[in-house]
Amino acid sequence: MQSESARMSSAAEARFRVPTPAAVARVVTVIALDPSCDAIVARLAEGSWRGVTFFPASAATDRGGRLIDDIAEGDLAVMVAAAGSDAAAAARIGRACSDRRVHTATFVVRTASATDEQVSKTLAQVRPWSLMVVIVSDDHYVEDILRSFR
Repeated sequence: MQSESARMSSAAEARFRVPTPAAVARVVTVIALDPSCDAIVARLAEGSWRGVTFFPASAATDRGGRLIDDIAEGDLAVMVAAAGSDAAAAARIGRACSDRRVHTATFVVRTASATDEQVSKTLAQVRPWSLMVVIVSDDHYVEDILRSFR
């Protein structure tokens, strides 16, 4: 049986998609929550994006810096965390987003070696601060989902 996600990605279903981008472009901030996700965010930053700002994990823990200012100007903050990593920075970012009424999404990247306990640890840290949490097994899905937000 084909999954709902696979069925919705089929050519037959593609004809129902709106082929034009949204009328109003979103301003998005993408933040790595831990150093192991810096490479993912750096790879994304190399792409062609309009209205998207990328920050490494060091910005998420930096008390100064422009991250919070950037969040305040945005429509969406996307956090990227590796399963089992320390994602405590999600609380600081989540509070800033909540104070400014900015939507949040978090991608938890689960490698094949990640245990259920590691995933649970990360989810416990990000879930209270995320309106949407997506667990991905391939970090390339992060780009696909991010493009869908645009």
